Amino acid sequence: MERITRRSVLGGVAAAGAAVGLAEMGGVARAATLALPTSPVSLSIVDVAGTLALTRPAFDAYAAQKPHLVSSIVYSAAPAPELPGKLKAEQSAGRLDIDMVLTGIDALSAGIAQKIWEPLLPNYAASLPDPASIYQPNALRMQGFAQNQALEVVFCPAGPLLEYNPAMVSTPPTTVEGVLAWAQANPKKFIYARPANSGPARIFLMGLPYLLGDSNPRDPRHGWDKTWSFLAALGKTIEYYPSGTGAVMQELGSGLRAMTPTQTGWDINPRALGVVPASVEVTKFDNQIIVCDAQYMAIPKGVKPGKLAVLLDMMNFMLAPAQQAVTYDAGYFYPGPAVKNVPLSMAPASSQQVIQKFGRPWYDEMIATAPTYMPLSAADLVYALGRWDQQIGVITA
Repeated sequence: MERITRRSVLGGVAAAGAAVGLAEMGGVARAATLALPTSPVSLSIVDVAGTLALTRPAFDAYAAQKPHLVSSIVYSAAPAPELPGKLKAEQSAGRLDIDMVLTGIDALSAGIAQKIWEPLLPNYAASLPDPASIYQPNALRMQGFAQNQALEVVFCPAGPLLEYNPAMVSTPPTTVEGVLAWAQANPKKFIYARPANSGPARIFLMGLPYLLGDSNPRDPRHGWDKTWSFLAALGKTIEYYPSGTGAVMQELGSGLRAMTPTQTGWDINPRALGVVPASVEVTKFDNQIIVCDAQYMAIPKGVKPGKLAVLLDMMNFMLAPAQQAVTYDAGYFYPGPAVKNVPLSMAPASSQQVIQKFGRPWYDEMIATAPTYMPLSAADLVYALGRWDQQIGVITA
């Protein structure tokens, strides 16, 4: 999920001296020691999900506290759909220049399919926190999505929800059928982005089978007949699909569009930044459900052992409660923390003020009571995103 930022992309200690993993030799598991480097290393972190907006202060704090391990961190951003192929090419050429990827479920899924991620668990379990011990319950379920090839760093019980301009929508729909009827009566006023590069659009895509009562919401190949038909009909009312959510919010904020699928953080943050007027409203569905979202820290295969040891140590640091509290940010991925026992009262004062002013009191009740579902499996999500690109993305008014 990319991010409209208030700045452009924001430019736990392991056992001393070693990180222990498991390797297989002759069918017998043996300890494989990864020694921390004797001189500091420079790290390259690529963000394809807007995660740095939530986590940059914590990464910077790690580098400041451990100058004997990290000389510098180079941050960059890339489109999620393009990164897995780029990494695969670098690995094949033996020229890997990326040490860590911050990703949503989109690029994570594609990378799992292409086998580009370093398996973290159980290989390095001795150097990492136990997921079952640290994550809150639904965040732990989202950690399972990573198939042991990444560690979840932030969590969001997202939606789907509907965001609308009340000056243009007098009575917002509260059913999916109502959304289609409204869009047909108001051509080119409903908008959403390409799901492969948009968290709210992806959550909308995965939530529709539940809201529509499809035969199998977990099977986009054979169980989404209603969903694919709905998306095709809705596409006939849509002028175009932006490449990311940022453009959607700009068009909603300008009054060019009147309604879009959203999720908790994408409602709070753009209003806090002034991209969308504070008067913009959100409604939930009569049969509201929640599809969870998360962002992850993944390490590409091929990172040298010294750097890998530092990255494992850094992951421990990022999952400590004090660093997790920073991820409340300005509401972008509300609530944000993936680990247990990190209340809003632990967040920086600026985060608390934003959420108190721009949050919606009914969000916490919805999160606590609505039926909650996990995203599609990695393979099924890759299929669904590909089919949307091929069949739905070309349908415009």
